[in-house]
Amino acid sequence: MHSVLSQLRAGNWRALLASFLYFDTGFTVWLLYGPLAPYMLQSLHLSPMQQGYLVAIPVLSAAILRIGFGNLYQAVDGRWLALVGVTLSAIPPLVLSLYPATLSYEALIFLGILLGVGGASFAVALPMAGSNYPPKVQGTVLGIAAAGNIGAVLDGFLFPPLANHFGWAHATAAVLPLLALAGLTLWFWGKDRAPKTGKVAPAAWGWGITLIGLAFLAVVTPLNWLGLQGKAALLMLPVYGVLLSLVFLPRRYVTVLRERDTWALILVYAITFGGFVGMSAFVSLLLVTLYHLPKIDAGMLMGIFAFTGAILRPFGGIIADRISGAIALRFFLAGICLIDTGFSLWTPTLPVSIALFLLLYSAFGLGNGATFQLVPLRWPEKTGLMTGIIGAAGGIGGFYLPVILGIAKEQTGNYHWGFGIFAGLSATALLLVFVLRHSWQPWSRSTVSEEHAVPQQTLQASAITD
Repeated sequence: MHSVLSQLRAGNWRALLASFLYFDTGFTVWLLYGPLAPYMLQSLHLSPMQQGYLVAIPVLSAAILRIGFGNLYQAVDGRWLALVGVTLSAIPPLVLSLYPATLSYEALIFLGILLGVGGASFAVALPMAGSNYPPKVQGTVLGIAAAGNIGAVLDGFLFPPLANHFGWAHATAAVLPLLALAGLTLWFWGKDRAPKTGKVAPAAWGWGITLIGLAFLAVVTPLNWLGLQGKAALLMLPVYGVLLSLVFLPRRYVTVLRERDTWALILVYAITFGGFVGMSAFVSLLLVTLYHLPKIDAGMLMGIFAFTGAILRPFGGIIADRISGAIALRFFLAGICLIDTGFSLWTPTLPVSIALFLLLYSAFGLGNGATFQLVPLRWPEKTGLMTGIIGAAGGIGGFYLPVILGIAKEQTGNYHWGFGIFAGLSATALLLVFVLRHSWQPWSRSTVSEEHAVPQQTLQASAITD
């Protein structure tokens, strides 16, 4: 504990707190549909596939919007971006609480896109926090900032009881005071020390058009307007969204997509963070459907699972700082693979499922922290951008998890082959990390990276530059 406190004193702890609260409240807004889904679906009468799509839309939205937010961060002070994010995140709970009677399935999909703005905070909160600290503590600092995903805990504990008393739509208003607190903290304490070299106008226009285009695509996809129908249409939506966002990404940034390490960490994060957020969006529905749990109990368990993953994320960063993220990820990915394999082979009893979910979320959280210990070490001059791109991959993984589990339930009556797909992906990522271990060794330890001629200006900017 003393070591962690001394590390925090090496930079601006107030700016770190502001980043944490921004990400925490953004995460709370982002996963709002998850614990409320059992209440929402009572009146909507949706199929399992439609249910999975609805709770997955905010997850996908955040994934796509993070790419543009990461690009904007290279041109705009992160503090102002964060304040814009807080403002846009407040629109869905305002609409839901003031006009509940007018909400249709299509309207909820549209609002789900705006909920994703909260999840896009990832691409700003993390590099902004890291810009206030030296490279040697990046794993610890980014782990603490990203522990803002503890906002999912608030979703599970706070909203189901409120939905029981006031209705699910009115319950969403409870997030507004939290957003106000984050906005005030950012206004007074937010600080972004990263140099800015991007162009503001193209980045801003690109992000705005991506937001509007994604909302259109999300609404029309279930209507079969894009030339595909049913499952194929839903599974192709992330591809359309990614292509839309890449149109507005500066060409010099697209070069990082040609690097092998980029795709390796994209897959890893799609499993660790994608698993965390996707399961958090879906697990309440799974528990209610599979074990017939009361909705409040399902929400409470979702909160406990999310708390476990969130609280362990900083420890993933700390462990990675000690032994390197490349080594730590082997253990965490192996754990995810084994547990997903177990769920793919049989349906355990409720107590066994709870225990397995706790272990699964532990591996998710530790894996998240370890992954982002590697990013500022591998790309010290493009960390803001890479945070957006790799974070987007996590959100896309989180989109596919509920959708595929919903399809599996609709097609077979259980979730087995859905979990089997993610077990296979986890095994692939584990193999990839193992194969790349030698090429990652020169840069994957923070102490090694500091010793290898890092420019002084980069050290002062906490290795978060363009």
